[in-house]
Amino acid sequence: MGKNILVLFGGVSPEHDISKESVATVLNALNGHTVIPVYITQAGKWLMYDGKLDNIQGINWEKFGTPAILSPDRVNRGLLRIVSEKVKHIPVDVVFPVLHGSNGEDGTIQGLCELAGIPYVGCNVAASAAAMDKAIMKLIVKSLKIPQAEFLVFGADEIDIDLGEVMKKIRYKIGYPCFVKPTVGGSSIGISKAANRKELRTALETSLKFSSRVVVEKCIEGREVEVGILGAGVCAKASVPGEVLAAGDFYDYEAKYQNPESKTVIPANLPEETIKEIQKYALEIFRAIGGSGLSRVDFFIDKKNRVIFNEINTIPGFTAISMYTKMWEESGIPRQKLIEILIEIALEKKHAGGI
Repeated sequence: MGKNILVLFGGVSPEHDISKESVATVLNALNGHTVIPVYITQAGKWLMYDGKLDNIQGINWEKFGTPAILSPDRVNRGLLRIVSEKVKHIPVDVVFPVLHGSNGEDGTIQGLCELAGIPYVGCNVAASAAAMDKAIMKLIVKSLKIPQAEFLVFGADEIDIDLGEVMKKIRYKIGYPCFVKPTVGGSSIGISKAANRKELRTALETSLKFSSRVVVEKCIEGREVEVGILGAGVCAKASVPGEVLAAGDFYDYEAKYQNPESKTVIPANLPEETIKEIQKYALEIFRAIGGSGLSRVDFFIDKKNRVIFNEINTIPGFTAISMYTKMWEESGIPRQKLIEILIEIALEKKHAGGI
């Protein structure tokens, strides 16, 4: 039986445009359901649209959307749409967040859904918040004894007070080249590779534009591979892995979404034992944070063929070039079926007392 699915997209994060691309895939796969699309502008305004969804990215939401908010009231659960100064209540069965980055993937939207008592696709508040913070994830992965790059974490205050000492620590404990990343965010936004002191200073300044803390990692030379996770708890499964062939020096925002020379290979051409190790590590990490629904876990394969953790993404992209759906298609689950499974998991989580 069809459900009322509230699809949230857009958002206030720097990954706003990626969300607008991802949502087309999700909406096209929601056959048999009543779709309630709500666009969140970069200013944070919520707008609902009830017209045709054929050209979702081309719709002028500011002109045709009407204000709407998700009510936290558990008794009258649903969306409140404001039309001609009148409030219309629209029942919602499941929320499907297609929001990448801060205020969408970090537990904030998930918390609102928890308050409202409405099932939602994806990880819960704690798992979302932990996965979003690269520093926290590195500590979790360290506790699991899963290999990862050497790293240091610095706060904005520490960098402001004694930049010279921070750079000295990085030089002697991490060395060049190194990667500097905001602790929060995705799509490789704000990430820089630094090969010397001058580039490091610029990289730190860049990362601090997106986060109040930064992670500095030792550069790992090797192949970039990813794997998809689907399910919850002991029932979660890992897809076949895919490999990223970045056109640039590394797989940054431009290489991912703007450079046609970047390519992906699915399935990745890897030995069977390496594939099993990648899948094993990915599932251990997903289960350690209490993951549910979906995630994409990224790794490096270094020159000694060692599997090294990079990061986890709890709302991976659903764009035409995104790896998550492609890896599951290669694993035998087409996009429409994948979306249905995610909705089923969300409903099962509620029945199991997850909300």
